[in-house]
Amino acid sequence: MSKENCLICGKPIRYFKEQKEMTCSICGNRFFSNAQCEDGHFICDSCHGQKGIDAIRRTCLETKSKNPIAIIREIMRDPYIYMHGPEHHIMVGASLLTAYRNAGGNIQLEKCLDEMIKRGGQIPGGFCGLWGCCGAAVSTGIFLSIAIEATPLSGREWGLAQQGTAAALGEIASYGGPRCCKRDSFTSILSAVKFVREHLGVEMEGGSRPIHCEFSAYNAECLGKKCPFHKDREREV
Repeated sequence: MSKENCLICGKPIRYFKEQKEMTCSICGNRFFSNAQCEDGHFICDSCHGQKGIDAIRRTCLETKSKNPIAIIREIMRDPYIYMHGPEHHIMVGASLLTAYRNAGGNIQLEKCLDEMIKRGGQIPGGFCGLWGCCGAAVSTGIFLSIAIEATPLSGREWGLAQQGTAAALGEIASYGGPRCCKRDSFTSILSAVKFVREHLGVEMEGGSRPIHCEFSAYNAECLGKKCPFHKDREREV
């Protein structure tokens, strides 16, 4: 079964311009959504992502890596992390928080991860195309907000969180669509590593090896060589 299609029947997912009320095929609760498979199955964000969220938290608490790309790639290999999905809105920020702490950032990781899961979990699936702001970029902003303790009443911290989100979103938008949760996650993290180095003085590791995306076979809308992480177009981390 394709990791990008319906988790119930494997059929492709359809997206609607207007939200419809649907019943989750797993928990039976009703939600408004823009997405449903060709056979009519709908899975709510909570049911779609819970086991994946458990994997995110477990990996982040166990690793000593200072490289957020290495951390998120390990998470992505978990069988409960799918090709696309709202779990990416959590794992980008979680990987950054983990690498930031391991590189010397002054945060309490377990507490920060719990907050990242709460905030990132509020970003719905399909946010990028339906709201005009990729959830991976928002996840970068959440990471910064948590790390520097920004609030709506903060001064410098408030501005930095907005700038970090904007920097990531600009990079994501430059490649165009269709969306790819893997491409957008890598792009956001690379933008955040640079931003944190320049503005917070914490040097997360990147290494010198290029990012070779290992998930393109699961993405029917892959940009191929137009993607900066495609195997035929290498980019240094």
